[in-house]
Amino acid sequence: MPQPILEVAVLNVIPGQNAEFEAAFRVAQNIISGMDGYINHTLKHCLERPGEYVLLVWWTTLEAHTVGFRGSPQYAQWRALLHHFYDPFPTVLHYGEVEGVPA
Repeated sequence: MPQPILEVAVLNVIPGQNAEFEAAFRVAQNIISGMDGYINHTLKHCLERPGEYVLLVWWTTLEAHTVGFRGSPQYAQWRALLHHFYDPFPTVLHYGEVEGVPA
């Protein structure tokens, strides 16, 4: 069985829009959590940089995110809810397990 893939997105929110972003994310998380291949997610707020967050999403496969979610009609809803909060637009990377190292 393949190991889950971890999506990591560092989100830089426009200054002064944290509360609005967090409220929009509470709605948007219901979109992503209903997608095929979704396992779990968490959103963390940076203590040293007030406008920075990190979004961690676990997927069953890379394609569940890059093809399934990003190619879905639900992605348009996600984009409309969240993408206008970012400056600059986030880089999203995917990570797999390192053999012999605990998860």
